[in-house]
Amino acid sequence: MDRYKHLHQTVIENGYDVRSGVYSAVDSSIVMKLDEFGQYTATALNNKQPEVEVAKKMLRVSVMSDQSADEDRIAKQLFAGTDNIKYSPAIGYYLGLFGGHVVEDDYRQIASSGGFTTWLLKELMVNGHIDGVIHVHESGRDDLLFEYDISTTVEQIKAGAKTRYYPVELSDTLSRLRGFDGKYAVVGLPSFIMEVRLLANNDPEIKKRIAFTLGLICGHQKSTKYIENFAWQSGIKPGDLKSVDFRKKVPNTPANKYATEMTGLVDGKEVTVTKKQEELFGSHWGHGFFKTKFSDYTDDALNETADIALGDAWLPEYTKDSMGDNILIVRHPIILDLIERALKDGRIKVDELNVDTILRSQSGLIHQYRDDLPYRLYKKDKADQWRPKKRMEASRDIPFLRKKVQDLREEITKQSHIHYKKAVTLDDWSYFEHKMKPLLRRYSWVYVLIKIKDNGLGWFIKKLWDKIR
Repeated sequence: MDRYKHLHQTVIENGYDVRSGVYSAVDSSIVMKLDEFGQYTATALNNKQPEVEVAKKMLRVSVMSDQSADEDRIAKQLFAGTDNIKYSPAIGYYLGLFGGHVVEDDYRQIASSGGFTTWLLKELMVNGHIDGVIHVHESGRDDLLFEYDISTTVEQIKAGAKTRYYPVELSDTLSRLRGFDGKYAVVGLPSFIMEVRLLANNDPEIKKRIAFTLGLICGHQKSTKYIENFAWQSGIKPGDLKSVDFRKKVPNTPANKYATEMTGLVDGKEVTVTKKQEELFGSHWGHGFFKTKFSDYTDDALNETADIALGDAWLPEYTKDSMGDNILIVRHPIILDLIERALKDGRIKVDELNVDTILRSQSGLIHQYRDDLPYRLYKKDKADQWRPKKRMEASRDIPFLRKKVQDLREEITKQSHIHYKKAVTLDDWSYFEHKMKPLLRRYSWVYVLIKIKDNGLGWFIKKLWDKIR
């Protein structure tokens, strides 16, 4: 089979493409466009198919193809030779593990969490390690809220602070990078960082420009409809949302109980609406509303190929502080040195953590993307459907109720895209809520049964499940 057709028919058409935009860096005739479900799709201009050698390269830079290196191979290449490096199968290579926040300036205040991502980018720049940063900014466009851009000043870096649960892609910034001198840092989700690494291995110009990667720890990528849904149920119709703060901190409230602030037009007037997460239908992260399919087929939960992985410190000892804290998995000696010097100077406050604490801080993520992935792979194999090759084997050997959780999450994700599209067509948000609620009730019942089982009453679980499904 033609190699481009193979990539298209296996990865892209089946929804496994991570939509990072690296294909465009290989062949400029491939462009990224938002589809009807608010997800980026790689599209060949004028149906022009890449040359054979170009198609081969595209397969090598796709983390989901069957012809690219996996995370173990890339991480070993990057980090195994580092002095004093340690390794854990659960989190990959690491030089240091920390939890805490930035004290210096207002980095913590302007961040979604402890402020470390933006602060580290600033440190890398002012210490001469990089000349710019590739990260997500507000787009300034009417049709798109956020996009990747290149920052070359500390002020621009700080303007890119905060977590954005919104689809973005790198094609334009990677194209612009070719015309620049100097070295740059890239910030991204696990699959994005991995594809940047794969691209660098196959493109000397990109490799010369990318000096550092800062990896975000995040459960999955959302479509544009995730925030559009929040705005619509808050009175701001699709197309009228102008800006959003996904992670607005609420004083005197646990850090994991944040709010979402949305600004848009209501009856022609600009309004700002702030809602706590529990007030917003579709906000429960475990449900997987508007999730991209590839998110369920990555086994890199903790950004194993990034020079540092940063996430939220979702632990009782940290979440009680409404300002938020980070966990840090440090793999690059220069980044470790910046952290150690800042700690000595009192510019940051961190605790040294162990592997178990890091895993505990991201327990839900680990369950979903490591422990339960073999079952999702098994389902594809049983249905005789193509799926990406992963570092673990397919298996149905997980508890009965965990299977039901996985089955329902898959269905909730799928139906959220379908029913929301229909609700927009009908101009009726309540249609979406009405269609999704029965699935959510079934999902809640599964967790009731899990609690019953955990209390030693599991002998009638399957019989009860058969009655309620």
